[in-house]
Amino acid sequence: MSLLAIGSSASRLSFKSLRNASLNYPRRFISTANEEFDVVVVGGGPVGLALASALGSKTELQNSLKIALVEAGDLSKIRDWSPPPGTFSNRVVSLTNASQTFLQDIGSWKHVEKERTAPIEEMQVWDGVSDARITFSMSELGLPASSDGMARLTETLNLQRSLLRHLNITPTVELTDKSKVMSITSEEIPGGWPLVHLDTGRVLKTRLLVGADGPNSPVRSFAKISSYGWSYDTQAIVCTMDHLPKGPFLSPNTTAYQRFLPTGPIAFLPVSATASSLVWSTTPSLATALKASEPSVLARMINAAFRLPDVSIRYLHDRILEAHQSGKPITDEEIKAEISWREQSHSIDRTSAYSSVTTEASASPGIPPLDAEMVPPTVTSIQTGTIASFPLRYNHTEAYIGEGQGSRTVLVGDAAHTIHPLAGQGLNLGLGDVECLARCIHDSILQGGDIGSYTSLLPYTQERYFENHKIMSACDKLHKLYHTTSAPVVQLRSVGLEILNELDSLKAAIMMSAGSVSRTDRPLSYNSDTRAAMFNLAAKGVENIRTAAHVAGVVKSGLAGLAANVLQNLAKAASSAQQEQRKDV
Repeated sequence: MSLLAIGSSASRLSFKSLRNASLNYPRRFISTANEEFDVVVVGGGPVGLALASALGSKTELQNSLKIALVEAGDLSKIRDWSPPPGTFSNRVVSLTNASQTFLQDIGSWKHVEKERTAPIEEMQVWDGVSDARITFSMSELGLPASSDGMARLTETLNLQRSLLRHLNITPTVELTDKSKVMSITSEEIPGGWPLVHLDTGRVLKTRLLVGADGPNSPVRSFAKISSYGWSYDTQAIVCTMDHLPKGPFLSPNTTAYQRFLPTGPIAFLPVSATASSLVWSTTPSLATALKASEPSVLARMINAAFRLPDVSIRYLHDRILEAHQSGKPITDEEIKAEISWREQSHSIDRTSAYSSVTTEASASPGIPPLDAEMVPPTVTSIQTGTIASFPLRYNHTEAYIGEGQGSRTVLVGDAAHTIHPLAGQGLNLGLGDVECLARCIHDSILQGGDIGSYTSLLPYTQERYFENHKIMSACDKLHKLYHTTSAPVVQLRSVGLEILNELDSLKAAIMMSAGSVSRTDRPLSYNSDTRAAMFNLAAKGVENIRTAAHVAGVVKSGLAGLAANVLQNLAKAASSAQQEQRKDV
């Protein structure tokens, strides 16, 4: 046999061995050729899904963009989500009318199961120490009636499922779930495109990489975008509460209640006639102790937290912590006896809505007590498996778009900012990001620009960064302001709150800023009738400032100083609202 034949035989043997070896190697680790996309969105939460839906729904972009969404989890669990009637998930979001309008515009809102949503027609917020109270109501402010109220509550899963249903009929978006991002690199050329390496072996090359991947964003790490923030010494307890329906003489269960306790705010959010969602920010130790107790103990403590004075709330917290530390969590009978004694010591009438130990009385028909609307319905039980808690943080990146080696990247939602949930604005800020970014991409395409360039993305960060920072800072300051029990501070904040509650025009401006009015035009425009009403109220607020300042002048020394400062800030808000009106005209 010739050397050539031997060499040929050896080559065939070698090739066969290599081929067999490659076939035996797990396929998920085999690198393939780069797949090119115009936009790759990392993260299949509500914000990521909303961005993919927004881009996929624009007729002008359907033939111009190739879009992929990557999610590590299994999206089929959300598509197939079908809970029993009357039961609700413990993660509920408050969607402002501005957010709802955006979801309607991109075509996903029609896929939301409306029976699992509830409007908020009124909000009552009060100080847990002084009981100073402010009420926000569309009817009280004389604004046009809206079937959606000021906002609409729904489960996060209901919203995600609707977005997935919309994407199922959007052929321009490729959904890739159960695929974890292993690393992100970039082409080694100036202005090179990002390369997203998945654990399935796929490599996605993209003109624009969007990080909608939460607080621990791999996209943010790749772009080397730094952030600043801090952890609050609080945890949020969430659960779904069952309660009796409101009587025939009361308004429907469409009022959201929030009380600012020194340990953190507690919020009661309606999701149906007989169920509501809880978000209670409190100390980590108390959150742990309440989770370890019987669900009925948590139910009783929720009722007490909205009704008893602060001194008794603090005493009950100490009792629960002592019992937990001893290894014997407090029982339902023990906490019931403690609450009953506390109600008697404060001379709370057993027929009053502020008495929570006799829930059976609420079931009897008849005329409700005069204070029935001042507190939420009495909780009777907690839905099984809904009690959970999570830590709270404030975090804001120093930029929303990457530069240098991290160019062609942009951050949205929690990847860019994390906010305290006390105002329910977290997801709304994220959807605001999505609306703005989709608009910038749309404009760039129409102008023949490069959607991944710094120039195309700059309007996004210019519009959204300050808007987000403004709301985040306000929530952070509210948390800190109401975290203290110092008597002078309590007096000062109570005066400011009570003055604000008398100025309906400025409350209207605050509601408008928070997105309680539907936006129909871009950017930041409103339904014409409602817009006129809102700005008229805001304009009247400027005229009322002098009168309110005179009232504040009656308050001596430091009280007058704070009130004047509050009024100055409110005047700026009203002035800003007038300027927005001039821009839209």
